Amino acid sequence: MNKEGGSRSKFRQFLKKFWFIVWKDNSIKGWIISLIFLFIVIKFIFFPFMNLVTGTELPMAIVESCSMYHKGNVFSGFDNWWERHDNKYASLSISKSNFQDFNFKRGFSKGDILFIVGTKPEKLKVGDIIIFDAGQQNPVIHRIIGIKTEEGDYIFSTIGDNNNGQLSFENNIIEEQIVGKAVFRIVPSLGWAKLIFFEHLRTPAERGFCYEN
Repeated sequence: MNKEGGSRSKFRQFLKKFWFIVWKDNSIKGWIISLIFLFIVIKFIFFPFMNLVTGTELPMAIVESCSMYHKGNVFSGFDNWWERHDNKYASLSISKSNFQDFNFKRGFSKGDILFIVGTKPEKLKVGDIIIFDAGQQNPVIHRIIGIKTEEGDYIFSTIGDNNNGQLSFENNIIEEQIVGKAVFRIVPSLGWAKLIFFEHLRTPAERGFCYEN
């Protein structure tokens, strides 16, 4: 056997052993190697690929607050929710029929995982859900309620569906702050697998499951 054939044979043997260790070896050593392998694949292959495809550095986001919560979410009655919040949106010139055309018209909850894509400011519209840098520890995910332009630059204002009013940093969101646009919910509540480890760091009012304001 020539050197090239011997090298291919050794490489195949290596792959066979590696495959066994990663997927079939139930020993502690096998589990450790599997976890390391998965971490490397997710961090250095999966996420960079997703960043490239989606056009944003944050293709998936875990919802960490209750500011967009609707009672019952997917299974809630929209009409009942609107009755409790119509005055808020009336003051923003957003009607019930307007809201029914919005994406995520039933909001989402703490722990949900959202799929995020990069977007151009001129493509955004009132009702879209954006994720933006507000100078907080983590980005904010809220709904656009206003768009204006100043000297050719887009400026946005947002609000949380479950908040009684706007927060101080929501009135003048510039293009550079926007991380992306939420397009759909990947899976509800799965993000709690991570959030549960940080709940003790939150204020008492921020802990636990959501309720409607």
